[in-house]
Amino acid sequence: MDDFARIFRPKKIEDVIGQSHLCSEDSAFYKLLKNRNIPHSFFFGPPGTGKTTMAKIIATELDAPFYYMDATSLKVEQFRKIFTTHKGSLMKPLIFVDEVHRLSKTQQEVLLIPMENNEAIIIGASTENPYFSLTAGIRSRSMLFEFNSLTSNELEKLMKRVQKEVNFTIDDDASSYLIASSGGDSRALLNLLEFVIKVDKHITLKNLKSLRPTMLKDGVSSDDTHYNLASAMIKSIRGSDVDAALYYLARLIDGGESPEFIARRLVILSSEDIGNANPNALNLATSTMLAVSKIGYPESRIILSQCIIYLASSPKSNSAYIAINTVQSYVENEEKLEVPNHLKSPSPTGYLYPHEYGGWVEQSYLTKDLNFYDSSGIGFEKTLNEWIKKIKTKET
Repeated sequence: MDDFARIFRPKKIEDVIGQSHLCSEDSAFYKLLKNRNIPHSFFFGPPGTGKTTMAKIIATELDAPFYYMDATSLKVEQFRKIFTTHKGSLMKPLIFVDEVHRLSKTQQEVLLIPMENNEAIIIGASTENPYFSLTAGIRSRSMLFEFNSLTSNELEKLMKRVQKEVNFTIDDDASSYLIASSGGDSRALLNLLEFVIKVDKHITLKNLKSLRPTMLKDGVSSDDTHYNLASAMIKSIRGSDVDAALYYLARLIDGGESPEFIARRLVILSSEDIGNANPNALNLATSTMLAVSKIGYPESRIILSQCIIYLASSPKSNSAYIAINTVQSYVENEEKLEVPNHLKSPSPTGYLYPHEYGGWVEQSYLTKDLNFYDSSGIGFEKTLNEWIKKIKTKET
């Protein structure tokens, strides 16, 4: 049997499943492609969402020579050789760089002039947002496009597309698990489907779980069961109900949810719903996330249980969450404030160095009197309030 991921890779943009914001006929990306005016582009998003596929579709649409390069093993000479080969040619090559966030500054600099002179079409892909790893010169010469995880309906559409070409039957519970456990990753679905069919052309939940015991990434089922259970677990912790939180944890584990998925949500909750009422909550949740990434089931269940009990039992405050939301809203909707001259760098004039005044001295840090943070006064936040008060009154 041939490789499903290769066989069912779309050959044209109209066949792509998902990414409607890029592939629909009224989208800017689609129009640029059909007009053969694709800019230098960087694609980012989770695995199996079609980044490499889209690059190959673009090359086909433009009838351009296609070069696949992996940034983890790339040498600058490879770029230079391609540019030399196609120098003066009317046919511009398309250079696709996977794991583009791993390009060094030197490697990026080699691309600047060819990008500026349109000697090639440069397309990069990454599972991370590459914006912060790309130099300003690269960013100014390119566009950034995000690829989203496929929805349950889109993965089901992909499965049925395969079923039209390959003879197999599948139980309803197996179908739900195949889709949910693939976590929005089309490649993951195709790979599991390919090998479970080699076991038996009638696909059962038992056979699927024997090949993939737990969900990949953030598993999503057609009825959103896993997200509902995760939501219930988080709300139970927020409500300080230890037993309910543990129940929903057990349901998630029983449903095959990955420990990493659960731990990531505990890290978010520890800051959003507990915050400085108990700062150690974030430390424990982060340690939990690290631990379960190294230790799988069944032992991870113990680590998750310990963390959940601690978080549910901790005092709660969402002051930090509200503060950042408030200040971001202000920044987005109000006129930007100038940085006071005495705070600018380098060598500001008029700046009063707090350490020379016993740890604190009164001076302005904003050009307007603004207040974004309101302490709840709960748990350790009460101590922080006392600290800041003592600092500003120079008490010991």
